[in-house]
Amino acid sequence: MKIWAKTLKSHKITSEVVREFDSARPSDIEGWTPILDALCKPLDLARPVMLSNHIRDLNRFARTVFRSADFMEGIDFDQFVIEIFPEEKKKTNERIIVETY
Repeated sequence: MKIWAKTLKSHKITSEVVREFDSARPSDIEGWTPILDALCKPLDLARPVMLSNHIRDLNRFARTVFRSADFMEGIDFDQFVIEIFPEEKKKTNERIIVETY
């Protein structure tokens, strides 16, 4: 699973990071905690509080937005956005044979 995390101020990206994780997409807050830590550390951010609506958005839209109310500390940006890249389909070695008569 590959994730893009970015901070936005006035609709412009101020910092970003892309990380790849071996695990499958978590379905609960406990599963997302180490992933959030790994995304926030290179951006020098405190981990935001993840709520059930963030989990729901990640499961439905592969994207969620954290605002200033989701952080315990003050922030100097408007939004912290997490997006999950679509999984690449594995290539198969199957051949399609077309017969013409």
